[in-house]
Amino acid sequence: MEHTNQEIKGLPENAFRELKENEKYEPLMSANKVYPEVNTYSVLMGLLMAVIFSAACAYSGLKIGQVFEAAIPISIIAVGASVASKRPNALGQNVIIQSIGASSGVIVAGTIFTIPALYILQYKYPEIQPQFYQIFFSSLFGGMLGILFLIPLRKYFVRDMHGKLPFPEATASTQILVTGEKGGKQAMLVVISGIVGGIYDMLFSSFKFWDEMFTSRILPMGDVLANNFKLVFKLNISALIFSFGYLVGLRYATIITVGSLLSWFVFVPLINEIGNIVVASGGVNPFSAMSAEQIFRSYVRPIGIGAIAMAGIIGIIKSYKVIFGSFSLALAGFKKTDKAEVVERTQKDLKMSNVLLLIIFAIICIFIFLLVGVKITIAQAIVALLTVIIISFLFTTVAANAIAIVGTNPVSGMTLMTLILSSFILSATGLTGWQGMVSALIIGGIVCTALSMAGGFITDLKIGYWLGTTPYKQQSWKFLGTLVSAATVGVVIYILGKSYGYVNTPQTPDPLAAPQANAMAAVIEPLMLANAKVYWILYLVGAIISVLLNSIGIPPLAFALGMFIPQDLNTPLIVGGVLAHYIQKNKDEKLGEARFQRGTLISSGFIAGAALFGVLGALFLFFGMDLSIGNKFWAEGSVMPQLLAFLAFVALIIYFVWETMRAKREDI
Repeated sequence: MEHTNQEIKGLPENAFRELKENEKYEPLMSANKVYPEVNTYSVLMGLLMAVIFSAACAYSGLKIGQVFEAAIPISIIAVGASVASKRPNALGQNVIIQSIGASSGVIVAGTIFTIPALYILQYKYPEIQPQFYQIFFSSLFGGMLGILFLIPLRKYFVRDMHGKLPFPEATASTQILVTGEKGGKQAMLVVISGIVGGIYDMLFSSFKFWDEMFTSRILPMGDVLANNFKLVFKLNISALIFSFGYLVGLRYATIITVGSLLSWFVFVPLINEIGNIVVASGGVNPFSAMSAEQIFRSYVRPIGIGAIAMAGIIGIIKSYKVIFGSFSLALAGFKKTDKAEVVERTQKDLKMSNVLLLIIFAIICIFIFLLVGVKITIAQAIVALLTVIIISFLFTTVAANAIAIVGTNPVSGMTLMTLILSSFILSATGLTGWQGMVSALIIGGIVCTALSMAGGFITDLKIGYWLGTTPYKQQSWKFLGTLVSAATVGVVIYILGKSYGYVNTPQTPDPLAAPQANAMAAVIEPLMLANAKVYWILYLVGAIISVLLNSIGIPPLAFALGMFIPQDLNTPLIVGGVLAHYIQKNKDEKLGEARFQRGTLISSGFIAGAALFGVLGALFLFFGMDLSIGNKFWAEGSVMPQLLAFLAFVALIIYFVWETMRAKREDI
């Protein structure tokens, strides 16, 4: 094959449409030529991105329950670095950087749903002792399964279905990788925004110059409403959270926030009022001495859990055609043999015989991990292994298809189903109590990571198809990205657990929310304990809410997460959503789109920077370094820290709007 130094042009005209009869898609990098892809620079840069964004994604996911899409900012940084260093023929190398680095977000998304629940349950069951190796191996083996089960399906999704599936995330990343000089400017904007967002968040999270939250309690009337009627408004002023609102848009930000307001402005005061009715009848109000927060945690969150569970089930039911259609599709991919035929460079996958050998190796490793790491019997380990393999295999295509169609992976619903199924199966083998909880969560962690990886990796492979990289190189080096990401996530979850905690205790008074893990812990506990206290009626109320929401076309999962996650982590989303709506709304559509895209880059920078500085702050705490010098300026009970928090948040919004409005029409 001929090596080339030719200039890369834009995407072909038929890149996003269905091909006509006998028409062939020719990628940017010709199949008949060899381009620089895997080298020391691209691998090391990809691994650096994997470490950085694994830490950032883990922090944001555990703080607010949302993992931002790492592939896009990594693509921007990769292009910016290649432009700054004037690197020739950088496109193939940038795809490898993006593919290795993007392992971060998918590994985190799979891990934070389940593994932190071990830390949460530990406070009730001291026998549970979460270990680094449990986090690491469940993430690593899940990621490996996701890669291996997806490889046989690559040709179907990225080539055979060309133009039939939109691939929204892959489209965005591909366009960034092709932008050249423009990408360099975008990368600098992301870096600057990251520094601004990181320093801003660290000023309150580590240095304590002002509070992280503004509440209505600082007003005299607000204090009365909170104490007597359990009505309280909260707003977290983090750059990270409102930026998520900008990225998810006004519709989803509104749905999530309204779900939260239903919990805090309807259910919490309603429960308190029921207590007052009991008083009027000669009884005692059991809720009068409880704060709004205590009522929420004890009686309203179970409603949110029921809503989340039903939303997951609804998602599975809606995907039944895809699920059943996936069986034949997946089996057909594995039936193909390695025939002696000439395959173009751009269509070369890892040999199927090697894939099967790696799957067998992964299965053996998982079996040993379950047997030794989880400490269960051989029979129980076999049952657990079969559960992992079967569910991962069947749902891999569902995850890939969902990402290809709407850019959203229904991993939460599938993981919840996995936990429920594995709990019943393990209980039947006699594995109950705290050991059953650990086993089910480890199984859920492996499956969840496998599904998350499958959805993320199909995006990488589609990017490679459009641009013309070599698939087997992406597939081979994805394992290294998975290894590094799994190790990073394990370290970060451990450090965050030791520094901030995931449960409110005297030692950790301001824990990370870890909403999905809290929900999973609450669901799995009663399934593994015969005499556990189960809020079945409250779960049922939440389930009915999800069914009703689905019947009128409102996404139940977004609403349910709003009901479950603390109010202060939801209300900033609406701020970001409103900004996204009005920034894009312009008579000059091209200018409006340019401003919206610039705002997207700034938001991505804010999120990444705030998350990374958050991990840095956790490291300081972990090593016993107290940076909270701001506390010395305020007397206990002073309202000034909250007033300053509100003013700082307003200043951040003003900066965001000013920076966004600097966009020009030609930036598109």
